[in-house]
Amino acid sequence: MSTSHHIFSQESQASPEQNQAKLLYITCAQYSQEWNSTIHTHACTELFFVTAGRGRFQLQHESFSVAVSDLVLVNAGVPHTELSQAGSPMEYTVLGVEGLEVLADTGGYALSHITSGWEELTTCLRLMLQEARGGQTGYHQVCQHLLDIILLRLQRQDDLAIASSEPGHKISRECDLVRRYIDNHFKENLTLDQLSAIAHINKYYLVHAFRKEYNISPISYLIARRTQESRFLLTNTDYTLSQIAQILGFSSPSYFSQSFRRLEGMSPMEYRKRYRHSQEKHS
Repeated sequence: MSTSHHIFSQESQASPEQNQAKLLYITCAQYSQEWNSTIHTHACTELFFVTAGRGRFQLQHESFSVAVSDLVLVNAGVPHTELSQAGSPMEYTVLGVEGLEVLADTGGYALSHITSGWEELTTCLRLMLQEARGGQTGYHQVCQHLLDIILLRLQRQDDLAIASSEPGHKISRECDLVRRYIDNHFKENLTLDQLSAIAHINKYYLVHAFRKEYNISPISYLIARRTQESRFLLTNTDYTLSQIAQILGFSSPSYFSQSFRRLEGMSPMEYRKRYRHSQEKHS
């Protein structure tokens, strides 16, 4: 896999008052046999420009085809990866941007086929790479200004809705509010929409901020909290898996078992049997 990756240090960034959206890195990659397509997340929004070939963009629960002139915007904290199509090696350029998010109701991403202005956008990308590789005085300011031009042009696309993220100074308090709410209401049927409404911030930004604060997403924290409680019910009651799943707010016994196995490395029934066997040995 041929990759060119350039990171922009925090010291080189313009102040938040000057630029809300800040360029953190630019990556240029070309498919090869060493391509590593594993689901991953980033702490910032990514702008994924397909500049050659074809492939698929994979999210946690869906995937779709991408080709030249396609742009995928992925919010911070959204799991994703990319796969190249055999016979048509994919090339792409990715911009990592802080202070920007896709305004979407499904999945925290947006796909746009750029029908007008694609050449101008790719020219800006090439200039960015040229500046980053050269590393001459003021290259980071040049790249930041090129990002501003790209974002202004993208705002002209009718199928894209992007905006500046909420200011970061409020996040710690809002994340703590969501965490405490989950701790007190984890048995209820909580959704990301409900949690973001409680915190009064965009749900996709909540995922990013919560993960940054606690190294886990809000929903994963909810599942972990329920699983923690399920260990007590498995070892101290004779409730069935269906009863435990219902008590703790899992949508089904199978989802409860799946979540428990992922976190504990064994099924709920195996956990119960091992605990009781251990208790018998020490009685």
